[in-house]
Amino acid sequence: MISELRGQIGRLGERDFTLLVGGVGFKIFASQATLATLTRALGHSSTGKPSDIPVQVLTHLAVREDALELYGFIDPNERDLFLLLISVSGIGPKSALAILSLAPVKTLREAIASGQTEYLTRVSGIGKKSAGKIIVELKDKLLELGEVEDGALNQDADALDALISLGYQRREAREALQSLPREDTDVAERVKAALKILGQSR
Repeated sequence: MISELRGQIGRLGERDFTLLVGGVGFKIFASQATLATLTRALGHSSTGKPSDIPVQVLTHLAVREDALELYGFIDPNERDLFLLLISVSGIGPKSALAILSLAPVKTLREAIASGQTEYLTRVSGIGKKSAGKIIVELKDKLLELGEVEDGALNQDADALDALISLGYQRREAREALQSLPREDTDVAERVKAALKILGQSR
């Protein structure tokens, strides 16, 4: 099992990246959060040359009858949640990545632990039945891990919807909200603050 790789980023795509290790390029699927982290850290464009900065990536090798696929993570907490998600029957690696791309790991843990199926059903292919199954199977496990609270969950979900309705991409809206202080839970104020951040990046 390939659990970790260290190399240079050769290409960053919308859903995956290439990691060059000893002259071999590994195609690694990743969440939007991981791809955004790599982009910020390396200042690397998808059309640029390979970066000379070494990157350490935690990985999971998914073995199927017709393919071997690598999934990569910068944050160990993200990989831990990914492994929990794929342990649920009917949730494959691609669906798990799509769920991880919805929001920060902490927010997703809160959504699952508080039983909010509507949060998970925002992923294409995840219906109420599958979302309910994820919650039933993982809620107790996440509560045992601790650090699960739902105070700002609904506010972030509403603020994210508001920003998307204003024409912002889910990825950039989520990143802007993630950078705000968690103690500020007023939806309108979070939207205003996120708009300031988004305005500076354009």
